[in-house]
Amino acid sequence: MAKSSEEREPTPDEWREILASFQYPDDVKELPRRRRAAAKRAHRAQVRRDTAEWVREQRRREPLRPVGAALILALILALGLGARWIWPGLLGDKPAAKVTTTAPTTQATDDKPNSPTPQPSSAKPSASPTATVDLADPERVAEEAIRIYYTRNPPADRSHKAVVERAAPYMADSLALNLIGNSDPAWDRLVSRGGISNVRTVKVKPAGTDLPGDTPVRVWRTTTATIDVKGYETYSETATLHVELMLTGEDEWRITRILGL
Repeated sequence: MAKSSEEREPTPDEWREILASFQYPDDVKELPRRRRAAAKRAHRAQVRRDTAEWVREQRRREPLRPVGAALILALILALGLGARWIWPGLLGDKPAAKVTTTAPTTQATDDKPNSPTPQPSSAKPSASPTATVDLADPERVAEEAIRIYYTRNPPADRSHKAVVERAAPYMADSLALNLIGNSDPAWDRLVSRGGISNVRTVKVKPAGTDLPGDTPVRVWRTTTATIDVKGYETYSETATLHVELMLTGEDEWRITRILGL
């Protein structure tokens, strides 16, 4: 197929016209004949280089053509698919977890809601407070309060607070709150020795002259408790306390202070 007029090579006459149309610098025209020809060839070579550079610069500035963009996008996708297929770990992909399905089983029971799984019950205190306590006799109140307070089972009670709460019906609220908010050296000692304590006897007598005398609304009593302890070692100890009891209601005596803890 013959080339079009834009694609055919120039004829010798056309080449001579092109060469004649070149504009050479004045200093080239003034050179001798032999040197003038060499200078003209060098000038034309420089013009060709400058022209080629200008064409490359124009091409870089031109926006990306749609066909070229499509080719580049297809190349990127092909590279991505190839990397995912050949090196699945390279892109951080993890194999999907295998899912197995099973047929639903038929329940033999009726359509009642499932009962919750029973939770293990917490340890119960070693003794529970009496629903109704006898507060009419101050000596009896002092004896029961001290007996309950020193009957302790740390693994079941979990804390000194549980001990105070069992004896609280025999105490004023302010005293119970004060005991809960402060540590008891006897409790800490019992825990450190892995022991459980039971009260063998509690003796109650008047406080004597060292403490204020009795009045119709307030009395002081001295209590002596004999306590048996079983733990890392078995032993007995004695706790002597001075307790103040106040008449807080009609025939209701409660402990308001304890000295000696």
